[in-house]
Amino acid sequence: MPENSSANFPAIHDMILESRKKATMTGILDVESFDEETIIAKSNCGEITVQGSSLKISKLSVDSGDMVIEGVINSVVYTDGGRQGSFFSRVFK
Repeated sequence: MPENSSANFPAIHDMILESRKKATMTGILDVESFDEETIIAKSNCGEITVQGSSLKISKLSVDSGDMVIEGVINSVVYTDGGRQGSFFSRVFK
């Protein structure tokens, strides 16, 4: 069976951000790294980087794809895992 196959999950990712103190997410495939300032996770829509302070993962279920982050959330950044390098490095290969 393929590892982290997105075939097991619907191709949907949702996030609810409540007062920059709680983020509830669906469609999470894996958590790559986490500490009190940064959480990096893979979703059906690419890589998600959450930055802030006093961050903690209060719920994580890779079976259902649900994750809840609590703490002070300063930013949420989505990146496409397939794109690497700057725009110009991809254009001028």
